[in-house]
Amino acid sequence: MNLPLDQHQSEIQSNRQSWLQKPLLREIYRDFYERILARIDRTIPGRVVEIGSGIGNLREHFPEALATDLFPNPWLDMVCDGYELPFAANTLSHLILFDVFHHLEAPLAFFREAHRVLAPRGRVIIFDPFISVASFPAYGIFHHEPVASNDPIDMRNHLPRPRRYYAAQGNATRLFFNESWRPAGWQLLSAERFAAFAYLLSGGFSKPALYPQSLLGMLRRFDRSTSSWPRLFGGRCLVTLCRLDAAAGPAA
Repeated sequence: MNLPLDQHQSEIQSNRQSWLQKPLLREIYRDFYERILARIDRTIPGRVVEIGSGIGNLREHFPEALATDLFPNPWLDMVCDGYELPFAANTLSHLILFDVFHHLEAPLAFFREAHRVLAPRGRVIIFDPFISVASFPAYGIFHHEPVASNDPIDMRNHLPRPRRYYAAQGNATRLFFNESWRPAGWQLLSAERFAAFAYLLSGGFSKPALYPQSLLGMLRRFDRSTSSWPRLFGGRCLVTLCRLDAAAGPAA
C-alpha cells in the first residue's frame, strides 16, 4: 500500500467519529486494553509511551501514559515518529503499539530505536491483527488495508525519510507466530493469539455492526471457547518483548 502519509490523519478523524457513535466498539476495546495493561510491569522505572495513539483511547484506561502520533491533535501529548523517538536513552519503561505494528514498514529499525529509549527490562507491547482461517476474510476482504501475507518485509536497520503510509495486516502473524522472529537484544515474554469474533462482527470503525450490543456477552463466550484453536479462529494477537541489558547489544 503506497499512500501519502497524511492518509493516517484522515483515518484518525474518521475513527474518532465512529468511536463516539458506537458504544459497542468502546466496550470491545475496553477488554483489549485490559489485556494490554495486564502486561505492564510497574516495577520497571520510566514512563509508559503509546506509539501511534490515534484517537487516544488508551488514556481512558491508563491516564499516565504519554500519547503520541505523527500528527498533532488536542488529545495527544506530543508528535513523534516511532523510528526517531524524542526521549533520552534508557528512560522509558514501556512502548505500547495498538494496531500500529502492521504500519511499521521497517520493524527492525523501530526495535533498534526502542532498544535505545527503553530501560533494561523495558517492554514493547504489541496488539495487532492475527490472521487465521476465520479472520482472513474480515481482514483481507472487508478491510481497506492489505494483509500482504507474501510481500517482502523491509529488514533494514534504518528507514530514511521521506516515509510513506504503510500497512500489512499480516506482519505480526508472520513474524512472531509463523516465522518465530526475534530481534537481537530482545526476549520474547509472551505471544498470545485469541479469537475475536465480537470485534470482527462489530464492523470496527468503518462498517456497521452485524449484531446488537445485547449479544456481546454471548460472542465473548464464543471467543473464549474458540481461542484454543488460534490458527482456525484467531483474530487478535498480543506480543510482549523485553529489552535485554546493554551487554546484550541493540537489535541488529
